[in-house]
Amino acid sequence: MSDADETPVMGELRADVCDAAAEIQKYKDLMESADTERSRLLLEKAEAETEKRKAEAELQGFMESEDNISDKFNRDLLEVQEEKKSLDRANQDLKRERNDLQKKLQLKSDESDSLQRKFKIEARIRVQTVKFMRALEREEAEEADDQVQSVFTVIQRPSFLLKGGQALITFEEEKVAEQILRLAKCSVACDRAKMDVKPYALSLDPSVKFEVHIQVSKKSVRFCNAPPTLPEERMRDRLELSFSRASRGGGEVEKLEYHKDTGSGRVTFLSTGVAENLVHRGKFCVDAGSDVVLDVLPLYEYQLRKFQTYSGAPGRTVLLGGIQALMDEEDLQDHLEIHFQKPSNYGGEVENIKYVPDLNLNVVSYNLLKGDIQYV
Repeated sequence: MSDADETPVMGELRADVCDAAAEIQKYKDLMESADTERSRLLLEKAEAETEKRKAEAELQGFMESEDNISDKFNRDLLEVQEEKKSLDRANQDLKRERNDLQKKLQLKSDESDSLQRKFKIEARIRVQTVKFMRALEREEAEEADDQVQSVFTVIQRPSFLLKGGQALITFEEEKVAEQILRLAKCSVACDRAKMDVKPYALSLDPSVKFEVHIQVSKKSVRFCNAPPTLPEERMRDRLELSFSRASRGGGEVEKLEYHKDTGSGRVTFLSTGVAENLVHRGKFCVDAGSDVVLDVLPLYEYQLRKFQTYSGAPGRTVLLGGIQALMDEEDLQDHLEIHFQKPSNYGGEVENIKYVPDLNLNVVSYNLLKGDIQYV
């Protein structure tokens, strides 16, 4: 081959070599780019694995926390349920205790009402003639100048309701009544017929005796119904000014008390006589910007002293029950008296007898001082 033929071939070879070198460089670049991408992907994969492990750890922590919270919730729920059961039991105990206390309170209330009925006294005090036994000493007289003192002795007589078909018989001797009470029944002859009567011991309600000590002021009175139309100080001044006017029935005022919230108070005068006149009148006109009429009342204090209770039964009196109306009232009472006067019937001298026919009632009272039965 000549030099001329070799030159084109060499040129073609050089061109192929350049193309191959460029192609090799291209693939090198692609491999470097692939290695770089591979490194980036590996790094991202490692980061993703780290995030995954972190997420798994957090998830595990949340699950454990959830388990702990659930366990705590269950424990708290059990505690609350136990506490609720305990409170329910305590509530039931309190309800039972409340019911028991209400029953006891009702019993005490009934007992109180019963005692109030037994010891409630309504009595009219008779007009008594007063006899002065001695002159007062100087200190007593000075004290008496300011107040009137009174002492009342109140005695409640025990009573018994004698019903129809019953009789009360009082013997002169107590031993006779004791003999009759030992008998289960007494056969009383009434002309051609006989009837059985049953003796009972007479029981009376408790009675009381006490003193009421009353002290009525001669210089002071109470007033009420004062309207709160003025401030308290101004109203007090108006009251004092009005009570000091003789033209209105007042007098020189020593002291005045006024309570705006109740519209009441008290006024003390220097001299006696003014309070008595105002109490007799019962009303007093006060200038409070306009005329106001007040109620005037006596000022007094009272005390209960020497309170005593009595209970028991008359020893010489016997209650007879189951009496049949075989004859009229007087004849039947005479037959009862004759029967119980005979010693053969364990009787004795009869001091008093009272028979009540059927459908009738009679109130019997017992005199504590004399010890005898009185029929109302």
